[in-house]
Amino acid sequence: MYSLKKKMSRILNLINGHLRRDLASYRGIALLPLRTISCTSRKQAHESDAHTSALRKRWKDTADTVIIGGGCVGVSVAYHLAKAGMKDVVLLEKSDLTAGSTWHAAGLATYYHPGINLKKVHYDSIKLYEKLEEETGQAVGFHNPGSVRIASSAARVDEMRYQMTRTHWHVTEQYMIEPERVLELFPLLNIDKVLAGLYTPGDGHIDPYSLTMALAAGARMYGAQIYNPAPVTALNPTADGKWDVQTPHGTIRANRIVNATGFWAREVGKMIGFEHPTIPVHHQYIVTATVPEVKALKTELAVIRDLDASYYLRQERDGLLFGPYEKMEKMVLQDSWVRDGVPPGFGKELFESDLDRIMEHVEMAMEMVPVLKKADIINIVSGPITYTPDLMPMVGPHQGVRNYWTAIGFGYGVIHAGGIGKFLSDWIVNGEPPYDLIECDPNRYGKWVEVPFLCDKARESYGFNNVVGYPKEERFAGRPTHRKSGVYELLKDQGSMGFHAGWEQPHWFYKPGDDTGYKPSFRRTNWFGPVGRECKLVMEKVGVIDLTPFAKYIVKGKDSQKLLDRLFANTMPKVGLTNISHMLTPNGRVFAEVTITQLAPGEFLLITGSGSEGHDLRYIEAEAADGGYDVDITNVTEEIGVLGIAGPNSRKVLQKLTDEDLSDAGFKFLHCKVIQLAGVSVRAIRISYTGELGWELYIDQKNMAAVYQAMMEAGKDQGIDNFGTYAMSSLRLEKGFRGWGAEMNCDTNPLEAGLEYFIKLNKPADFIGKAALQEIKAKGLKRKLSYLALDTDDVDPEGNETIWLNGKVVGNTTSGAYSYTAQQSLAFGYLPLELCSVGQKVEVELLGKKYPAMVIQEPLVLTEPTRTRLQKKAKGRA
Repeated sequence: MYSLKKKMSRILNLINGHLRRDLASYRGIALLPLRTISCTSRKQAHESDAHTSALRKRWKDTADTVIIGGGCVGVSVAYHLAKAGMKDVVLLEKSDLTAGSTWHAAGLATYYHPGINLKKVHYDSIKLYEKLEEETGQAVGFHNPGSVRIASSAARVDEMRYQMTRTHWHVTEQYMIEPERVLELFPLLNIDKVLAGLYTPGDGHIDPYSLTMALAAGARMYGAQIYNPAPVTALNPTADGKWDVQTPHGTIRANRIVNATGFWAREVGKMIGFEHPTIPVHHQYIVTATVPEVKALKTELAVIRDLDASYYLRQERDGLLFGPYEKMEKMVLQDSWVRDGVPPGFGKELFESDLDRIMEHVEMAMEMVPVLKKADIINIVSGPITYTPDLMPMVGPHQGVRNYWTAIGFGYGVIHAGGIGKFLSDWIVNGEPPYDLIECDPNRYGKWVEVPFLCDKARESYGFNNVVGYPKEERFAGRPTHRKSGVYELLKDQGSMGFHAGWEQPHWFYKPGDDTGYKPSFRRTNWFGPVGRECKLVMEKVGVIDLTPFAKYIVKGKDSQKLLDRLFANTMPKVGLTNISHMLTPNGRVFAEVTITQLAPGEFLLITGSGSEGHDLRYIEAEAADGGYDVDITNVTEEIGVLGIAGPNSRKVLQKLTDEDLSDAGFKFLHCKVIQLAGVSVRAIRISYTGELGWELYIDQKNMAAVYQAMMEAGKDQGIDNFGTYAMSSLRLEKGFRGWGAEMNCDTNPLEAGLEYFIKLNKPADFIGKAALQEIKAKGLKRKLSYLALDTDDVDPEGNETIWLNGKVVGNTTSGAYSYTAQQSLAFGYLPLELCSVGQKVEVELLGKKYPAMVIQEPLVLTEPTRTRLQKKAKGRA
């Protein structure tokens, strides 16, 4: 091993001299002078005089859409918009197409993604790449020998089984294979430690430069204009929602702009006041010379990903290309670019390689692929790729300004480019996203993302790139942020905290004798028993939960009710009342679920999920601006804390602290009042997402701890205690409550989701999606949400598992949990209409095993208001 290190060090200087020439020659690009950049210092470059060079084409003064950035993502957006028929599509590139991260990327392309929605992005990308050369006449260098993810531990095997059930109901082929089959696909492998493989046919790699040029050729073919060099120098919004895009060549008036500028995204964002949470990281990969054993093969090697050793390896001509992901303590951030900006003129340069950082991975790779031990290394590429805190890109329209879209933060831009281009094009052209992709919503981040958090999270995301992906995963770098509820200090050491849009929120609480801490598993783990204890607490006594992460807006003004009637499918509640309402897309799909209370005439409090804060606010603000409504919309999420109290004894506890009549007659379900609680003014709503008797208490953050402590003291004789979000999830599922992002989202309509009660098709207002829903109702549904009881053992459904019948895939679950009340695993799932009858038997796949399941009548447990109503009816009959 020492000799290899020595050999690498000896050739490093030679490599640095020839690397870019070799890589550039292979990808057919012109070189700029080599420039080495370090984390702590940078060489200043002179601005290129290309900015003033002639574009040799007519300049457009107006455009429908201006895309800023000529990497593979930006060019893909231009291609798809132009192909969709949009006129006046313009792409502006500051220097050369592919400059930035695209030109030096390793070019991996895979159908696989652990998430549900991004599988669709990957699928669309590969299907495009397969046909792009034929369409444009430009070679793309796409190789698709398939790929294998290698499992070398029992946890990895479980992860693969977990992922298989999340793939069977998608169109992508994917197979779990034995070590012998892995060896057939990659004959140079040492399979001594291989337990299994996850094989995805059709995967492979593509030349990023050729891909981008083919997309550019297609964009031009369909009428788009590409200007370069054309750096954007300023972005100025106009009063009517358009943009003046300034460049050295002139100004373009655009209906919308798309920021697709890679690691320049922060600089472009700053032009309009945004600090986009993106940061470049150093990624290295090694290219070998010809390996005789590779050259002798008759078929191309499958791409392998050795997950436990954290690297990918593929064939590159007659040699090999190997790329590791270093641990977080070794990886390097280009944090100076966050502080000082990208050096002027940087575009097709590389960083200095650092072999010491990757030697651990080299050693593991040589053990798995022994031919690497004697392979000659000809190239070591170290270039910048862009990360966000959670590694997901930021895709879509941005909250806070009109008609500003982002396509930034791509750690895997090549595989995302084709699918994201199509996704954004479909959204822009059709007025709504083609499918749910909220995990990539740019508005999931807010001002709570500060630079230290960004850096800590980027390190963690890079270093944890190939860690086992457990359900209910938590990552702890950078936490907590400044978003702390008024009871955080009281609760932080009492239980296991989860991270929700910058907030810390208890998942479950510890008691003496519990196995504490975060211990993830694909099976029931240390939280299973304590969560059951908390469910029993709420069902039999009284529990308190911190719900502060809920997003909260105040909407008021002359046109407030008119705006909300346009946005929501339900009627608006009267003053002092609350209801559940849904915003729909123009095609009648569920964009959001919101709890609405009318506080005073024309003043409404809107409550939505923590993860939807910016997502829903953007939609509301956009409609208000586009429709010219006279309203004031204020985000009060951080100012107001929320405590939930639930259980049969909750009224007794609160009644000790207030003179307000809290009886059923005095404080009815879904009513709202301002009350004095322990001397503090509190806005109380009679509602609980547990389905039990309860209230949500909206309190100034500064008074939250005092109210919490008063309740805990007052409830001692009632058995009061804390409960967390895991218990709330179990209780809501027992009651048949749907959850946004699971049972309903932009892939579902409210009728198939069983939300008819909240959809008022006969209300006078022409709410968004009304006409589409009427058409859906007239045509009839093809599937419907069903309520399933499962016979399981030590594993419970989470959601997104495959549902089977007679060996065929018939549907998918949306969420699942264990019902401690009924001692039964439960799940919601979508099934064809003919399979939705109560008593229908199916199977649900969990960790590679198919468990018996049956459609049952919902809910399994009646809600407290329903139980109370039935009891009153029974007494009346008696």
